[in-house]
Formats: sequence, structure tokens, C-alpha cells
Amino acid sequence: MTPAATPATPHPHILLVEDDEVIREATRMALERYGFPVTTAADGLEGLEAFHAVRPDLLLLDVMLPLLDGVGLCRRIREESQLPILMMSARTDPVDVVSGLEAGADDYVVKPFESAVLVARIRTVLRRIRVVPTADQPQAPAAPHPSESPAASEAPTVSEAPTAVRSFDGLQVDTDSMEVRVDGRLVPLTPTELRLLLEFTAAPGIVLERSTLLERVWDYEWGADTRVVDVHVQRLRAKIGSGRIETVRGFGYKLRRPA
Repeated sequence: MTPAATPATPHPHILLVEDDEVIREATRMALERYGFPVTTAADGLEGLEAFHAVRPDLLLLDVMLPLLDGVGLCRRIREESQLPILMMSARTDPVDVVSGLEAGADDYVVKPFESAVLVARIRTVLRRIRVVPTADQPQAPAAPHPSESPAASEAPTVSEAPTAVRSFDGLQVDTDSMEVRVDGRLVPLTPTELRLLLEFTAAPGIVLERSTLLERVWDYEWGADTRVVDVHVQRLRAKIGSGRIETVRGFGYKLRRPA
């Protein structure tokens, strides 16, 4: 395990868990050139130890790891932390991708990748933590994509919500404190899950296409992997109640309006 960066650094600290020494060192050097302090680990158990030792701002880990694989490590860390997790995999098998996302990863990249592409993904995931739109911090709404349905393009953006607390039959989303409660019980969400829920609660009853959600939550253009959306919706349903978000076949998802 490499030494932790000094606490004084203003840049987000990344924990990189990769068993291939060549890839690990090349990725570490690339990230450090972009200003990120990096701690590295060569297997899942070492990665878990490093996580507890340095408390990084983002976890970047390979799916296939010795001792404790990436999916298992992701699950272990999700039990105690909501930090952003980005999975790396040389395999594009849907089972691998979905397994990583279901374990709690926010996104994934396929190896080999350009360092600029990896850094762009990292910055996008980190942005969900630092910049979460609220009623007191309005942002310009994103322009609708030409492929969106009229229902999706007419949906209000998160920043247009007039009140700080959005309530839907026991579901409460406080856009000031960024706290989510179900029947009074605080529900911990990852930054990505929270951004997804904010989009749904800003437009109850309106269908949001997968492409719309990819653009607004993941900053992806049309054509990206929509499995990312599907798995995160499943995870969100498991936390807030499976009946709150409805699948509209052939289009996307919508938050059910209170009866």
C-alpha cells in the first residue's frame, strides 16, 4: 500500500485497487499528473485496509481482484460508506457490469481506457457530491435532447422545485439538508442515487427517458449504456419502496403521484 497523501491537499484523494502492477502504476501516474493524490492497493483485502486507513474521496477498483474481488469489496465498503465508487473491467460481459453496479458502484469504465476519459468520469462522479442543486442554489436547466419525448422535455428540472421539502405518501426529500426519509426513517443514499431521486421528485407523474436521466445525472450523451440507469433505479426502489417508481415500457421511468 502506498502512503496516504497529506491532509492539506485540496484535491480529492483516490484509492486505486488494481492487481496488475503495470496497469496500477500507469493509472496512478496518470491520475497524479492531473493533480489527484493516489493511494494504491494490489488486492481486495489490502484495498479494504487502505480504505479504513486513508478514508479516500473516491474508490477506483478493478472487478477481478485476488483474495476479495471488486464486487465483494464494493459491497463491504457500501455497508459503511456512500463515497463514490468507479469500477474498472477489461470485460464487457453484462453480468460483470450489472454485478458491479448492483454491489453499489456509481459507474464503470472498460479497460483499456484513455487517461483523459477516466479523469472525466472521475470528475463527473465527484461533482455529484460537491454540486447538488437545491432551491437556494438554482442552476440553468439542461437543454432537452432532440430524442426526448414531449413528456420528458416538458419535465421541470431539479432547480425549479419551489419548496425545500418534497413529500410523497411517506417519502420526504429535503433539498436543503439533502436528507431522504421514508415513513420518518432516514434512508442513506449514494450521491448518484440522490441525484436520481431529485430528478424523479422534481417531476412526479412525468415519464423521464433513460437518455434524459443519463444526461442529467451521469452527464452522458445519448448512446451511453442505459443499464447504469436501470440498475440504479432498482437500487433506489429497494431503499425507498419498490412501488414508488414505475417502469413505462419503451420509454423510461416515472415517480408515482400520490393517490
